[in-house]
Amino acid sequence: MQDRLMTLKEVAAYLNLNERTVLKLAAEGPLPAVKVGSQWRFRKATIDAWLDDQMLGITRRYVEPPRAGDSPRLLLELATCFGPDHIIPELTARTKTTVVEELAAHAHQLGLVRDKTWFVGALIERENVMPSATGNGIAFLHTLQRNPEQVVRPFMVLGRSRGGVDFDALDGRPTHLFFVLGLKYNELHLPWLTKLSQMLAGPEAVQALLAAPDAEAIYAVLSEAERKLRAAPMATTS
Repeated sequence: MQDRLMTLKEVAAYLNLNERTVLKLAAEGPLPAVKVGSQWRFRKATIDAWLDDQMLGITRRYVEPPRAGDSPRLLLELATCFGPDHIIPELTARTKTTVVEELAAHAHQLGLVRDKTWFVGALIERENVMPSATGNGIAFLHTLQRNPEQVVRPFMVLGRSRGGVDFDALDGRPTHLFFVLGLKYNELHLPWLTKLSQMLAGPEAVQALLAAPDAEAIYAVLSEAERKLRAAPMATTS
């Protein structure tokens, strides 16, 4: 069964970690778990979602994802999956569910997904397992399972809410920027998503995106942040 309760021993084997490490991660909070009496219990779907975020670079990495050989990964540019027309500069939605619906409708209107109803349901399914709002006013929404038949090509759409929406963020604060990731295959790592997380690591990046007057300006802010990130390693070695 896909979603079931797992024991400490089963999770340790599943993650290829020793039980002491799993216990420490559960007790300190990074690993989603619940303590029933003296025993820890874990939902498999929640563990998979947490592991997915680790692999995608959305959250701080506590475990190393498995590597499929040593072949180099292509460092994708944001422009390969994102453009100004992918941006909703001011969401009309004011609740979690309606934000998801508005963003999914935009992706469908752009021809990026074939079935809007499927996409809404798949995004909400992920939210029910683990909220995608990581704090700092940002959420990274994506589906639990990849569906190459429904996703026309890998993409990202962005919705902005200057007023903010309660999106069950980890820091308890409103979420303003909603990045929706349309993932076509079961990639273990997406370099452009890791770059995005790094680009938005500081509060000044969020403020610049909130201050941008329109979709073109929002895109320009992200493009400039990407350029600076790309130039950073060259600066440190010069």
